[in-house]
Amino acid sequence: MKPLPEKDPGTPDHAVRGGTTPRAPGSASGADEGSPSRYLLWVLRVQWRSVTSGALLGVVWMLSQALMPAAIGRAIGDGLAARDERALLAWSGVLLGLGVVQAATGAARHRFAVYNWLAAAYRTVQLVTRQATRLGGTLPKRLSAGEVVSIGLSDVSHIGDAVDIVSRGSGAVVAIIAVAGILLATSPPLGLIVLVGVPLILAVAAPLLRPFRDRELAHRELVGGLSTHATDLVAGLRVLRGIGGEALFSGRYRAESQRVRAAGVAVARAETRMNGAEVLLPGLLIALVTWAGARFAARGTIGVGELVAFYGYAVFLIVPLKTLGEAAGKITKGLVAAGRVTALLAIDPELPDAGTARPAAGAELVDIASGLVVRPGRVTAIAAADPRDAQAAADRLGRYAPGDVDFGGVPLHAVADVRKRILVAVNEDRLFSGPLRESLAPDGDEQALKAAVWAACAEDVVASAGLDAHIAEAGREFSGGQQQRLRLARALAADPDVLILVEPTSAVDAHTEARIAGRLGQARAGRTTVVCTTSPLMLDRADHVAFIKDGQVVAEGTHRDLLETEPRYRATVTRGEDRGAAPAGDGRAEVREQPAGKAGT
Repeated sequence: MKPLPEKDPGTPDHAVRGGTTPRAPGSASGADEGSPSRYLLWVLRVQWRSVTSGALLGVVWMLSQALMPAAIGRAIGDGLAARDERALLAWSGVLLGLGVVQAATGAARHRFAVYNWLAAAYRTVQLVTRQATRLGGTLPKRLSAGEVVSIGLSDVSHIGDAVDIVSRGSGAVVAIIAVAGILLATSPPLGLIVLVGVPLILAVAAPLLRPFRDRELAHRELVGGLSTHATDLVAGLRVLRGIGGEALFSGRYRAESQRVRAAGVAVARAETRMNGAEVLLPGLLIALVTWAGARFAARGTIGVGELVAFYGYAVFLIVPLKTLGEAAGKITKGLVAAGRVTALLAIDPELPDAGTARPAAGAELVDIASGLVVRPGRVTAIAAADPRDAQAAADRLGRYAPGDVDFGGVPLHAVADVRKRILVAVNEDRLFSGPLRESLAPDGDEQALKAAVWAACAEDVVASAGLDAHIAEAGREFSGGQQQRLRLARALAADPDVLILVEPTSAVDAHTEARIAGRLGQARAGRTTVVCTTSPLMLDRADHVAFIKDGQVVAEGTHRDLLETEPRYRATVTRGEDRGAAPAGDGRAEVREQPAGKAGT
């Protein structure tokens, strides 16, 4: 068997209209969405070798059990009743052989079933992860975090169950047909009872599937919403405690969890009715077969051996019929889960990365909307009267928002590998769980990592924690300033052609900020860097400053020149306090002597 997970999960043909996929919250009404059944069929198709092997083994495994009542009946009829020792030994040997076949194929079938389950689950996880990476900033706008988490935790399991049941389900269908054929050959009335009774059982149980599916879907959506609520609560727990809102929001969470519980109970009721039908309906059929067989034996139509065989068939039929009921439940859950997966896979990025042009690394970057020109090989600072204007410009430059941007004379939407070439680092970025070294520099470049840590003034953080230390999700063990410096080190270690930093020093003290301002230019020498900030410390060390007012660049120059010539700029960077122009000289000693605290406040 192949090792799991596979390197390439494949590409499902999910963009199909006419499916029963539930629409993703916030998705466009006209978006093509895949059919859940088509997704499951695609999974079966790409795993056809292991699925077919498991199904064949399941058929042999179930048939070996189906033939045992016949062997027992012949041993009793031809051996015991006829007092033929040789026939008894022969049929006992056949029974032993069937037992050996059942044991061997049962073990192999289970192995293939587990492999198929894991392969389907891993494949779905890979597809969801790949799609989440492809969507980037589009994903949180279209699906909640709880929805994505629920897909990764529960839906992949249900899809695995739907693929797993194929092997036993195939064996159950073949076994029922085989038993019906044997009964027809031996006693046509008994064979007809089975042939008519099995479809009748399925027809009676079919109406129970729809309410089960609907309630499962409703429960699934509520679980996704609750997961989102829990994620938001955990992320904002400190704030909630600070403003005294912990009790209010925990009460809302409690009420929502009760709705999830009620929906879960409704699903359990529907599933219980299905489970009851799985036992009751086959039981009625078995009782009918046994009663009819006993009457035929009493009349002398069939012998005692055949009666024992018929009773064995009746008892055996419980297994394949219950398996069919189990398959119906698992496939129903699998369809609901596949619907959520295909809804995610059908989402397209707001700004797809489909370009092929490759401008030079030292190309000029121009934001036409604001008039900003980012010249290569320099540290350009963006100071905006409204911080939202600076953020909007950064989003356009990084192609996270629509806008006319040129990179080396080429429209940014036509540039290949934009995410690799232009990196936008914001304070909402998260540190990943795992070794600190891997979170900061996944490619393992030790020298680049050391230089990045130095430029971000994060040596003390790394020294105290250790590069091999395992950090928690989002780096919760670090303070806000420490997290910010580690995020800056990660961005610098990536070494993109263009690095755009949005308020990279907003959570550090003035002394640390001064050191970062002095080291940033050295770390990015010869490459293009953009810093969105209104901190005088950062602005003073920039090669060029662009001042944005009402979305337009209204002044450019050095920080000191703008302080002298542009009152609006001076009011922005001094927070409305007119401190006059900067003193003559480089002013760096004065910067270092500022008291601790955020510069400019």
